[in-house]
Amino acid sequence: MFFAPTLYTNSARVNDRSFERFVNRAFANATVSRHNVNIEQDDTSWTLSFDVPGLSREDLSVSIEGAVVRVESKAEAKRQVKAAYEMPLEIDTATSEAKLENGVLTLKLGKLQPVSRKVDLSIL
Repeated sequence: MFFAPTLYTNSARVNDRSFERFVNRAFANATVSRHNVNIEQDDTSWTLSFDVPGLSREDLSVSIEGAVVRVESKAEAKRQVKAAYEMPLEIDTATSEAKLENGVLTLKLGKLQPVSRKVDLSIL
């Protein structure tokens, strides 16, 4: 084992901690709620899939707020499910979709690409 010092800028540290929170919460929620969560990603989206046997579309509620997606079962459902996942980037709700098939809920969450706020000013 060797030690290699790394210099972080503030933005790198924020992104690093954000990802660390995401991983910790995703696996903590998977353990606590007893769901096997499979998380995959590509350049444009994340795909989360987990088992919700015995629940129908009417029994489930999926909501997205910023970088957090929440999955909850309604009070009158046969079994209760409650989970929240924080993604490293904000979620694009326009390109996100949810599918329930054979007791497996699959969420395809689009990554919201950050908008460049660079402004060129003319020098007087």
